[in-house]
Amino acid sequence: MPPKAVHVIVRGRVQGVGFRAWTRHQAELRSLSGWVRNLGDGGVEIVFAGAPDAVDMMLKACGAGPMMARVDSMEVADTDPASAGEGAFEERPTA
Repeated sequence: MPPKAVHVIVRGRVQGVGFRAWTRHQAELRSLSGWVRNLGDGGVEIVFAGAPDAVDMMLKACGAGPMMARVDSMEVADTDPASAGEGAFEERPTA
């Protein structure tokens, strides 16, 4: 089955609560490639790619987030798997 890739914008209390590090760890557990970064408007942007079941599980996990986070909304769009990059999931600087 071909890889699935999604572009996600998460809004709520998602900065200053370890959301990026948590996302990287969760993606690594699921063998996903991609990246995560804070946005200047207070949101978090994520791109991840991999096995469709793993991507779906990651989306569900991001809807809850880490313990101190509060996820109010998530915008999810399919994207080209190449946009996730290759290799390890990474944390990127704020956009």
